[in-house]
Amino acid sequence: MPEPAPIIVTGAMRHPSLAGPDGPANLLAGIQVAVSDTARGLGSLVVFADEVHAARLVRKTHTASTGAFVSPGFGPLGLVVEGTPRLLTTPGARRCLPIGPRLTEVRVAVVPMALGDDGTLLRCVAGNFDGLVLAGVGAGHLPGSVGPVVAATAAELPVVLASRAGAGAMLTRTYSYPGSELDLIARGLVPSGFLDPYKARILLHLLLASGASRDEITAAFEQFG
Repeated sequence: MPEPAPIIVTGAMRHPSLAGPDGPANLLAGIQVAVSDTARGLGSLVVFADEVHAARLVRKTHTASTGAFVSPGFGPLGLVVEGTPRLLTTPGARRCLPIGPRLTEVRVAVVPMALGDDGTLLRCVAGNFDGLVLAGVGAGHLPGSVGPVVAATAAELPVVLASRAGAGAMLTRTYSYPGSELDLIARGLVPSGFLDPYKARILLHLLLASGASRDEITAAFEQFG
């Protein structure tokens, strides 16, 4: 069963040798969230700049800003106000996966796609990795010319389709041209839902490490994504 105590991730965006370092304040806010009853049962949380984010939704969007961590399309779960966490929403039901015996053996690649891509990187994946996440353009689309390469790769290993945009859900039934989501799902790709390519990689890695089948991988992304 999931433990009720939250796991808090925090850090610093401004080096302590610079004016106005944010590390001590972030650490204090993280502790205040960790001991708060309102955070129990919420799983992993990220606390930066007095904002509380769900780990499954947050991402770093700036190299140096103290406000670098945001949850695109959703916003923070709440704020730390005068030392008191005030959570206005929750990330939804928690879902847990086992840590499989092959955790350190599994290799999952993330390959970004761009206009004019000829599939050269894709051809290097089969035989060298156990799984693949494609970071497609827009709502998760690829150049139509790489469709045959994608299909051949998906026949050998699990391939998850995500969007490099960073916000919004993968479409599953809107476009049907070559390289669109309907075309790619028909070729065996698994849509990532709301998960960005790097979060999708973590989920696929855990699934493969526990020996999940293709059907189980598809079902997991429908549930978690």
